[in-house]
Amino acid sequence: MKKPIVVIGIGEIGSVFARGCLRLGHPVYPVTREMSAAVVAKEIPYPEAVILAVTEGELHEQLAQLPNAWKNQLVLIQNELLPKDWEQYDLNPTVISVWFEKKKGQDVKVVVPSPVHGNKATLVADALQALEIPSEVIDDSERMLLELVRKNYYILASNIAGLKVGGTVSELWKNHQPLAENILTDIHTIQEALAGKTLDKDAITQAMLVAFEGDPDHGCMGRSAPARLTRALNIADEVGIEVSTLQQISEELA
Repeated sequence: MKKPIVVIGIGEIGSVFARGCLRLGHPVYPVTREMSAAVVAKEIPYPEAVILAVTEGELHEQLAQLPNAWKNQLVLIQNELLPKDWEQYDLNPTVISVWFEKKKGQDVKVVVPSPVHGNKATLVADALQALEIPSEVIDDSERMLLELVRKNYYILASNIAGLKVGGTVSELWKNHQPLAENILTDIHTIQEALAGKTLDKDAITQAMLVAFEGDPDHGCMGRSAPARLTRALNIADEVGIEVSTLQQISEELA
């Protein structure tokens, strides 16, 4: 029998990874909000992988209390990820930038292939392939950083712009490109501050537009949009950078 896989958080996305791992023949053990990861780790101390599938808002709480026995098997799938999120806990996880949607009662909808990097990357890619979900194993950590920022551009720009103009991602770029570019300028400043290095804004923007084309009818404003705007403003305030467009949108909404 293949080694077990632990999935912390069995929501829509977590359930996709669980199903893919089951297709590969791995027993899957869920950890829900009502369960203690520490207790489960005593029963399953050496899993093949631990997929952390909680929301962005729950990420740091879970990382802070992750059992030591699971740390080398960790897989992160959250949006808004950057290396500083896991490095502060002395972790070196496998990371995937998820480019597919899974809503309740609907099948998986792929936007573009999902890049994945780390020691469990092949396992994650194989699990997705078992469900016919495309992915790409990335060997270079610097390229993976750009892939993470690309997803952050997409999520933050579309969600925050959606608070102001609604619509789809194709309509955003077609009808409100100046607004989108101003938002991206602020987001880019935040991403550079968090990454601690200079990033190629034009190249990442073009990569983001490829994702726009992959699902042109994707709605801009998800239910997490207000929280994303608030989080971006809080980060800007913490690191002492000006994000005038994001601030203006926040004031208009208030």
